[in-house]
Amino acid sequence: MVEQPAIRGLEEETVPATTGLKVRAPKGRARVGEPALVRWLLIGIALAYLGVILVIPLAAVFSQAFEKGYGAYLNAIREPTALEAIKLTLIAAAVSVPLNIVFGLVASWAIAKFSFPGKNLLITLIDLPFAVSPVISGLIFVLLFGARGQFGPWLQDHNIKIIFAVPGIVLATMFVTFPFVARELIPLMQAQGSDEEQAAIVLGASGWQTFWRVTLPNVKWGLLYGVILCNARAMGEFGAVSVVSGHIRGQTNTLPLHVEILYNEYNFVGAFAVASLLTLLALVTLVLKSIVEWMAHRQLTAAAEEGRA
Repeated sequence: MVEQPAIRGLEEETVPATTGLKVRAPKGRARVGEPALVRWLLIGIALAYLGVILVIPLAAVFSQAFEKGYGAYLNAIREPTALEAIKLTLIAAAVSVPLNIVFGLVASWAIAKFSFPGKNLLITLIDLPFAVSPVISGLIFVLLFGARGQFGPWLQDHNIKIIFAVPGIVLATMFVTFPFVARELIPLMQAQGSDEEQAAIVLGASGWQTFWRVTLPNVKWGLLYGVILCNARAMGEFGAVSVVSGHIRGQTNTLPLHVEILYNEYNFVGAFAVASLLTLLALVTLVLKSIVEWMAHRQLTAAAEEGRA
């Protein structure tokens, strides 16, 4: 009787083979991967890097914000110009995010479910804001709608103000944020394919019913994830909004612009107090992102277990 040599690090048992030989088969898993010392060293380096780049700066923001006490912190946030900046930031996000949701759904549905001329060009244009500097995107709107821009004279004749006003801020915010929803949904819809939609149409569903009852439920977690990222970017955008806003205090300043003005005026407590609101927004975004990922993973796991059953 011949036996194969044992593999180190494994539990072994002798099993009969079809050839009449007895071979040793593993009962457990082999120990693979890096040694424990290397693993802990890599984890330590990653945590140290995050601490220096992320945790310490965030702690410094709140430390500076409360340096002169809770009362000074509240006064900085309750200041009329700060409240106006908060209001304008919310308006820009409230307008741009829903419009980008509609665009993202339409564009991703068209790209993932249909073939048409110019499809690759549309995908390239969706990625454009990722490649163009936000400052350049703001200058584009100035060249289009400014006093000396392409449509500037016509806008002045009709008493319509876009640049250095709220419409310009909304347009700039929409431009820098419109890829987020579409870029989350396009690969998800492409991976899912169109079999379910075709089956629904064969069974008599209209296009609208197919979208609401088949397509949208299948992409709801990806859509929510894209909305969270889009909203965070809309509220925190600085470059493009800075170019088109004109920095009119109390009228066209969003939260990031208000932080810059206070810091340039050496009002550090006020600047960091307002900055802490943006920091809290970032933390809330991370929490919501984690919740969405956990819920999506839980749903996929439940669906997989149901399929196996």
